[in-house]
Parts: sequence; C-alpha cells; structure tokens
Amino acid sequence: MGIFDWKHWVVILIVVVLVFGTKKLKNVGSDLGETIKGFRKAMNEDEAKPDEQATKSQTQTPLNQHNTIDAQAQKVEEPARKD
Repeated sequence: MGIFDWKHWVVILIVVVLVFGTKKLKNVGSDLGETIKGFRKAMNEDEAKPDEQATKSQTQTPLNQHNTIDAQAQKVEEPARKD
C-alpha cells in the first residue's frame, strides 16, 4: 500500500514518541492550539475594524463637503426602431 498503510504510520508515531517524549509532544500540541486560536481572533478583529472605521468617518464628515465619484462612462446603443 505504500506510505498510506496504517502500519507505517504506527511505526512513525512510535519513533516520534521515543525521540521527543510525550511531555514535549503535549506542549507542542497545546502551543499549536493557542496559535490557531490567536490567528482566528486576529482575523475576526481585522474584519470588525473596517466597519467601525467606516462608521466613524461617516459621522465625522461635514455635510457641506462634496464627494467625488470615480466612474467611467459607457456608450449604450439602442436598437433600431422599425416604424
């Protein structure tokens, strides 16, 4: 079956446990979990910040200030009429 045989994975797991020890593997697992939680928290904070900044900028903008809209005009061709 090659590398995907379950017997190979058991042997690799036993070698890893013998080399590193269970205590060190436990610490690596908990550190990895904390890293993933921190990453998720940072991603959620980044998504929330632009909404808060947009709300603040809308309330701080004076009402008499003109805004510019950047757009490109396109020619629309109307179909020929048959009268």
